[in-house]
Amino acid sequence: MTDPRPRLLYLAFYFPPSRASGVYRARATANYFAESGWDVTVARVPQWFLEDVVGSTDDGLLDTVDPRIATVSPGLDDFMWETDVRTFGSFRGNFPFLAARWHKWKQRFKFPDRYASWGESAVEEGLRLHAERPFDLVIATGNPFSAFGAAYELGRRTGLPYIVDYRDSWTLDLFTNEDAFPKGDKAWRWEKRILDNAAEALFVNEALRGWHAERYPRAAERMHVVLNGWDPDVLPEVPESTADESRPLSFAYVGTLTANQPVEALFTGFRAMAESGRHPGGTLDLYGHLGFFAKYESRMRADIGLDDDQERIRHHGPVSKAEIGRAYAASDVLVFLVGGSKYVTSGKVFEYMATGKPIVSVHEPGSAAEELLRDYPLWFNPGGLDPDAIAAAMAEAGDAARKADPDTAARAREYAAGFTRYRALEDFERRARAIAEKGSPR
Repeated sequence: MTDPRPRLLYLAFYFPPSRASGVYRARATANYFAESGWDVTVARVPQWFLEDVVGSTDDGLLDTVDPRIATVSPGLDDFMWETDVRTFGSFRGNFPFLAARWHKWKQRFKFPDRYASWGESAVEEGLRLHAERPFDLVIATGNPFSAFGAAYELGRRTGLPYIVDYRDSWTLDLFTNEDAFPKGDKAWRWEKRILDNAAEALFVNEALRGWHAERYPRAAERMHVVLNGWDPDVLPEVPESTADESRPLSFAYVGTLTANQPVEALFTGFRAMAESGRHPGGTLDLYGHLGFFAKYESRMRADIGLDDDQERIRHHGPVSKAEIGRAYAASDVLVFLVGGSKYVTSGKVFEYMATGKPIVSVHEPGSAAEELLRDYPLWFNPGGLDPDAIAAAMAEAGDAARKADPDTAARAREYAAGFTRYRALEDFERRARAIAEKGSPR
């Protein structure tokens, strides 16, 4: 009997049990399509990469993936990550410098992405699966952007329509607002080719969509915004705050800390608030990994001075996404710490709003997240990264936490309820179904 469900090949390098920040959008997309009646196959990174290179996984998140979703793990060349000489082949083992030069030379002719070998393997695996039972649509999410290259190649060789989802930007540096590649780089040609032939391109905010529409006008009418959101299935209802004067306040950041975030401004501002006498005994509690790769954690800990003030600034380590509610329940004020500028939203802001707790912004002015936070009734904005302004905003947020007004908290939760991931995906899934039914737009 023929399966009437439309078939989706979803190219998502980072997918559970990966703990990468973009994995939550990928997980929600795959789950939503499966629940909407699609037969979903996800191509993700090999497990060895998560264990041996990244150095950690979130197995609790893996349990939240719809069991109807099939997964495959296309191969990935481990040359640049393998450091154990005992595993080298005879050529690399006997001629390491020549092997390195050969690898570098080959990379010049591949897709301009360090994960190009995974993209090539994804094409091979996609063609094999398509020959067994044809797909109706390919969706690729990046980064890495070799997923986009694989989607393009599958579309070229099979006629399948494909959609690219920019969780991040490829050719725009979000932290400098400048081009990420020099003029004439292969990345520009590849991006134009991919967008010109894509059925749709998705972006996480309007600022990013607008930048790409201006750069690639031929594809502009097929560009859409699909916001991030929060996940009710992994964020249980957080208990309402109480005005308990018997304990100090907890100011908390929940998420991965990276070198691109203004950590120094946060630490300085928090210490300034503490030294002013406002909210005595308050702590800055950090929940999450230090960097995306385990081997860099000790270096980052030293770089940000995490061990200099352990009494007031406490790092609790990583918390499984499936257990994140406990960290939020223990927090009184949430710190929205994000790097970048007007093109950066960060998926964390939606989860923060869902708690109904006071939120303090610590980022450059003009962030895309400000458009969302502006109507959140418990937002405290210092207007920039001046430590004194951050200290004042944190103190005011602490006052709001002490007050614990239930009506204000209810309005905050009501506002956040409109930003679940599934609500953001509704229109996209309908468009995707129409694209799959129509076939390739080329």
